[in-house]
Amino acid sequence: MHDIRMIRADGAAFDAAMARRGLPPASDAIVALDTERRAALTAQQERQARRNQLAREVGQGKRVGADTAALEAEATSLRGEMEALEQAAARLEAELQATLAALPNVLDEDVPNGADETANIEQKSWGAPPAFDFTPKQHGELGEALGMMDFAGAAKLAGARFTVLRGPLARLERALGQFMIDLHTEEHGYTECAVPSLVNDAAVFGTNQLPKFAEDLFRTTDGRWLIPTAEVPLTNLAAGEILAEKSLPWRLTALTDCFRSEAGAAGRDTAGMLRQHQFRKVELVSTAHPDSSDAEHERMTRCAEQVLERLGLPYRRMLLCSGDTGFGAAKTFDLEVWLPGQGTYREISSCSNTRAFQARRMNARFRSGTDGKAIAYVHTLNGSGVAVGRALIAVMENYQTKAGGIVVPPVLRPYLRGLAEISRPA
Repeated sequence: MHDIRMIRADGAAFDAAMARRGLPPASDAIVALDTERRAALTAQQERQARRNQLAREVGQGKRVGADTAALEAEATSLRGEMEALEQAAARLEAELQATLAALPNVLDEDVPNGADETANIEQKSWGAPPAFDFTPKQHGELGEALGMMDFAGAAKLAGARFTVLRGPLARLERALGQFMIDLHTEEHGYTECAVPSLVNDAAVFGTNQLPKFAEDLFRTTDGRWLIPTAEVPLTNLAAGEILAEKSLPWRLTALTDCFRSEAGAAGRDTAGMLRQHQFRKVELVSTAHPDSSDAEHERMTRCAEQVLERLGLPYRRMLLCSGDTGFGAAKTFDLEVWLPGQGTYREISSCSNTRAFQARRMNARFRSGTDGKAIAYVHTLNGSGVAVGRALIAVMENYQTKAGGIVVPPVLRPYLRGLAEISRPA
């Protein structure tokens, strides 16, 4: 959500910021709505002041036996005008808020301009893609050959874009999630949370999935929403709160199932388990002081990178361009992991700083200053630490053997009772 005062103060700058998102100028329409709303409120207050004056005059007149009918008639007329102005102000306020809610966040100045992912900038890379003396297979072929990845069975149960994992491969997925949570809580200072998988309208509005991205979500018959990521419940724990400055930053993490309709992904990544309706992900969320959110963004991204480094998975960090940065983000780093079966890098984590954009939507604030009297919006950040299903895919493809087995990365072996390799049962 945007600060209307900033738009009033410099509409041209706001329009320039929206132009980087490929959007037309909006400040004139926003300011006009706001001006009309404020005029209605002012007129209502003026009429209220006049009614108060009339009440005094009527009281005085009745005490001396004067005829107050005209004064009372004026007061009645003013009441009707006030009700109409109140309704107009409420309508204009709703229209203004809806207009602001539909506009994306202002991008940081160092976000490069560009129409799509081809303009993203590689900032670093880590690890070398493995060299095989055979043609590497994609994860779906590997999993089905092992008898541990069942797409047909999942389709029978739920339809397309679901997967059933069996045996050691299911254990490997579980081990990945446990490893990530242990790393983030024991070494990176995040507090583990167990959160609801169902949330209300206010929660998904607060993290900017509503109203723009409703079609990307699953909604239950009682009006709740299945979470697309634990970002939604974790970030909203600060909703409506005024936090103590000394309590910042909040660093929270959760391993949850995530649910996405993939409405905008028709025909993309239909094979395998790269793009699923249900998947597991470890989410990282920070609620930070505005002065430290840039450093927190870098810290969060490094936490996600260390997951990949511990797993020995080659990756690169990309700074997303204006056309590829998400609706609520001011700046995003994507981590892309190497997939030998596809011969390319694919996204496995996005770490974003939304600055005060989400905090305004959910009214998340903190007390600042030496006396604690000043109140300001926090900054919120979120990142994948990382997507468990995609990490499973990356491990399978990078650690595959010529015989079709999967070598278990050393860091995961304690979670699998020392199992060093997954192979097809004899």
